[in-house]
Amino acid sequence: MGFEHLDSPKLKRFQRKVTALSAAGTFLDGFDLTIIAVALPLILSQWDVGAGLTALITASAVIGSFIGAIWFGNLTDRYGRKAMYVVDLLAFVIFAALTAFSQSVWQLIIFRFLLGVGIGADYPISATLVSEFSSTKNRGRHGTMLGAMWFVGAVTAYLVGILMLPLGPSAWRYMLLVGAVFALIVFFFRVTLPESPRWLASRGREKEAQEIMLKITGQDIILTSNNLPKQKLKDVFSKKFFRRTFFVCGFWFCYAVAYYGISMYTPTILKPFTNGSQLMTYIGSGTVSVLGLAGAIIGSSIVDKTGRRPLIITSFTGLSLALIVLALNPSPTLLFLVILFSLAVLFANMGGGILNFLYPTELFPTSIRAGATGLATSISRIGSIMGILVFPSLVAAWGNSAALWFFAVIGLTGLGICIALAPETKGIKLEELNDELNTDQNNNVIIGGNDGKMA
Repeated sequence: MGFEHLDSPKLKRFQRKVTALSAAGTFLDGFDLTIIAVALPLILSQWDVGAGLTALITASAVIGSFIGAIWFGNLTDRYGRKAMYVVDLLAFVIFAALTAFSQSVWQLIIFRFLLGVGIGADYPISATLVSEFSSTKNRGRHGTMLGAMWFVGAVTAYLVGILMLPLGPSAWRYMLLVGAVFALIVFFFRVTLPESPRWLASRGREKEAQEIMLKITGQDIILTSNNLPKQKLKDVFSKKFFRRTFFVCGFWFCYAVAYYGISMYTPTILKPFTNGSQLMTYIGSGTVSVLGLAGAIIGSSIVDKTGRRPLIITSFTGLSLALIVLALNPSPTLLFLVILFSLAVLFANMGGGILNFLYPTELFPTSIRAGATGLATSISRIGSIMGILVFPSLVAAWGNSAALWFFAVIGLTGLGICIALAPETKGIKLEELNDELNTDQNNNVIIGGNDGKMA
C-alpha cells in the first residue's frame, strides 16, 4: 500500500502533534464528564432536585455520548476523519458554555445531553485518526495516550473544583464554563491537521492521499489499492468479525459499568466519612482520580513492550480483586475507601481504560474503523449509564457493601471475556491485521484463543 512510510522516525514530531491534539479532545471528555460530579453537590444545594433528576443530571452527557459515538462514528467513515474531527469540537464549545448559564434543571440536563453528543463523537474520531497516522512500533503508546489524557481531564476537573469553590454558591457555573474555554483553544489547533491518507485511499482517492503523504513524509509515494471488498458497518456482526466485535464491546462495557458506577459517585460515597467537609471530599476523590491517572500512564508506557493481551488481563484481575475486598468490608474508614477505590481505578485504567481507545481501531479495516469504534463506544455508554443509574438504587436497597458485589461480578465477567478473546496485536501493521491473511478458509477471523495471537 505504501503506508509503511509512516513508520519512518522522521515523522515522530508530526505523529506527536496528531496524538496531542486528539488527546486534547479526550482530555475534554474526561473533564466534562467528571466536572458534573464535582459540581453536583453545589447544584443540589442551590436547586431543589429529587433523586430522579439528580441521576439525569449525572447521566445526561453519557446518554448523549451514546448517540454521538455511533452516529458520528459512521459519519466519519462516510465523510472523512478531519471534517468530523473539527465539527465535534464546536459542540464542546457551544454546549459547555450553555450548561454554565442554565437557568433550570431541565436546561442543564438538555445542554449536558447535547454536550454529550460531541463527547461521544470524539472517541471514534480521535482514536481512528491517531491509529491511522501512527507508526506500527508506537501505535500502542499513541493510542493509549488518548485514554491517559481522559484521566488528566478528570483530575483537572477536581483541581478546578477546588480552585472555584471559594466563589460561592454559583461556583459550579464557572466550573462548567472552564470546559468551553479549553475546547475553544483546541478547536483552533485541530483545523491545521490533514485528512487521513488511509481513509482517502480506502475511498479510491489515491491522488489526494499521495499528496498528503508527500506533504508529511517529503517523499513521492505511490499508493496501491488492496482491491479487497469494502466493508459496511453491518458487517461487524458478520461471522468474519463477530468475535472481534463481541470482544471490544464486551470488555469496554464491563469496564464502563464498574468505572462510572464508582467514579461518578466517589464524592457522594466519601462525603459521609469527612464530617461534612466539601474540601476533604474533593481531596479524597481527587486522590482516587490521580491514582487512576497513574494507572493509565503506567499502561501507556508499557503497552508496546508487554503487549495488549497481558495488560488487559492484569487490569481486570486487579480491578476485580479490589472490588471484592471493598465489598467484604461493611464498615470501612475514609482511608480504607480511598486506598481501595484508588487501587480499583489504577488497575482498571492501566488496561481497560486505555485499550478501549486502541483495540477497536486495530481490529477493524479502514472502511469501518470509525464506525466499529463508535459502536463499541456506544455499547460502553450503555454500561456507563447502567453504572450511574443502577448504583444509587443498589445502595438504597442493599447498602454500599452489597452494591459493590454487583460491580465485582461485572469485573470478573470482563476478565473472563479478555482471557477468552483478547488478541495480541503488538507490532502488526493495520493492513496486516485486517487483510485476507487473518481469515481461514471458512472466512473465520483467527483471533483470541488460548494464546491470544493473531494469525
